[in-house]
Amino acid sequence: MRFLADESCHDAVIAAYRDAGHDVLSIRETIPGTPDTDVLSESVDSGRILLTEDKDFGELIFAARQRTCGVILFRLPGVSAPVIVRRALDLLESHADRLENRFVVVEPSRIRAAATII
Repeated sequence: MRFLADESCHDAVIAAYRDAGHDVLSIRETIPGTPDTDVLSESVDSGRILLTEDKDFGELIFAARQRTCGVILFRLPGVSAPVIVRRALDLLESHADRLENRFVVVEPSRIRAAATII
């Protein structure tokens, strides 16, 4: 799968997805400081699902109606890197076929596919 990692995305998630054979472009590595609206535009232009820990993307998508290919929002405050990686990999194992054009929230005890977005 193809992902775009926002600057807030944990490095361990980026490494785990790359190690699992996924194509992950990191904003922090390529164009740091990019505004969120431009990050979403980049995800659409490059056909990548956005990986983030920033709740502001929900506002941009649902309130401002900005386009996206999909968003995975990790809401795992205070959780160790190994647990974050396990949750991120669990998501791909159980929901890989349902990530595109969806707003998915990964929490410590559940995964919510909040909505289909167009």
